Amino acid sequence: MKKILLISDTHGYLDPRLMPHITWADEVWHAGDIGKESVLDAIEALKPVRAVWGNIDSGEMRRRLKEELRFDCEGMDVWMTHIGGYPGRYDRRIVERLKKDPPGMFICGHSHILKVIYDKNLQLLHVNPGAAGKHGIHHVITAIRMEIDQGKVKELSIVEWPRKNISGSDPSNEPTPRLSGSPEGQE
Repeated sequence: MKKILLISDTHGYLDPRLMPHITWADEVWHAGDIGKESVLDAIEALKPVRAVWGNIDSGEMRRRLKEELRFDCEGMDVWMTHIGGYPGRYDRRIVERLKKDPPGMFICGHSHILKVIYDKNLQLLHVNPGAAGKHGIHHVITAIRMEIDQGKVKELSIVEWPRKNISGSDPSNEPTPRLSGSPEGQE
């Protein structure tokens, strides 16, 4: 069993409210738009990281990371990229490859909109963790905690907090789980 913290779109800012969740995780996965190498370095100093570069990431970040990762996590075939779309509207650059060889889990970022959808057509779990940074159109900072075991997502919970309180140190701003359980279609 492996505990994963999934984030995306930090845009150069590592919110301190993520720290307990980074500590909880066995690995941190970042679906791109990291923004600054210092963000990646800070996470890597604490936990193993799997990350892809996003459209705002610098040339140095693009040399350091790949645009896509495909890997096995506890028997789950995972494909992660930054710009991927969503079920029924996958990005044109990957849709044919997804159809030809779908993973068990497809992860992307970019939209700043959290989505966890079981794609019945491709029989894969589509996951977008939303945005964990302070730049963009989103009103809520989000991240996903999940446990993967024997090729299945056993637990999945969403942590979120208002973006407007991003600089506050008030403990009431601590993120709280919004949902948990096994994603539909994974049972």
